[in-house]
Amino acid sequence: MSAPEEEFYSEERWQNWLDRLRDEEIDPEDEDSARLLLNLQDDVAIAVAKIIKAYEDDDIDEDEAMTELADIREVVLSEPDFDDEDKVMLVDGVQTSLVCVFYSSEQFVADGVADEASVEEYVDAAVAAEADEDLDRALGLSACAGTRVIDGEELDMSVIEDVEYGLVTEWVNGLDSLQSALSDPEVIEDDD
Repeated sequence: MSAPEEEFYSEERWQNWLDRLRDEEIDPEDEDSARLLLNLQDDVAIAVAKIIKAYEDDDIDEDEAMTELADIREVVLSEPDFDDEDKVMLVDGVQTSLVCVFYSSEQFVADGVADEASVEEYVDAAVAAEADEDLDRALGLSACAGTRVIDGEELDMSVIEDVEYGLVTEWVNGLDSLQSALSDPEVIEDDD
């Protein structure tokens, strides 16, 4: 494990995205605004995918992978310093989607792949848990689905198309970003 020290993600990178959001008129109904928010989410998912890949390739060990994931999580999930409440809510939506990306990745590194059900079955169970207001269980099941995605099982977004919008739909949205990042970890430039 003598790979050169790589920075997977930085606070500066996250701040660049937030500065961009701060400077722009954001309308979630507008395609460019929606793309900016999705790029923000995908950029973080790509960094997470790179950590997982480095771990799987034995470039970093479990402790390093967990530390890197914790570092990114701390940066990304901290409250943004915006005066605009609408923008805070939009960033919060991205952060909520990414919560499951972090949990899934940490679970994958620490415990491997959850193998008691398929991605779809885990998502269905998570939806049921959310309906029962057992959010910890819903997140745990969503993270299990995420470990399957990391392991290469396909997440079909139709699994949530009839599900009422809520935390599980947000988390699955994050897993979709992670799935894309794992299949094509191309860096998204944070400037146009």
